[in-house]
Amino acid sequence: MAGKAFRKFLPLFDRVLVERCAAETVTKGGIMIPEKAQGKVLQATVVAVGSGARGKNGEIQPVSVKVGEKVLLPEYGGTKIVIEDKDYYLFRDGDILGKYVD
Repeated sequence: MAGKAFRKFLPLFDRVLVERCAAETVTKGGIMIPEKAQGKVLQATVVAVGSGARGKNGEIQPVSVKVGEKVLLPEYGGTKIVIEDKDYYLFRDGDILGKYVD
């Protein structure tokens, strides 16, 4: 379930570990955007997923996203986790707003 680089951390149940995409620092016209003026990046890449949550009947309901997919996150929420000096965020499967389709 987890990516090869994340053998040290495996999310449990319906949790999803994501890495937010980098914010754009230069506009299309070439103007540099200061860090304070950059908005929060709501797009992320899934790097690890849990096995799924248990339903009312006791069966495991699988997580709706897979490793490597790009997802849309809520503006607030998630738990920040630092692994090997990189910032990752842990969300519940139900908190993810959607996924991008190529």
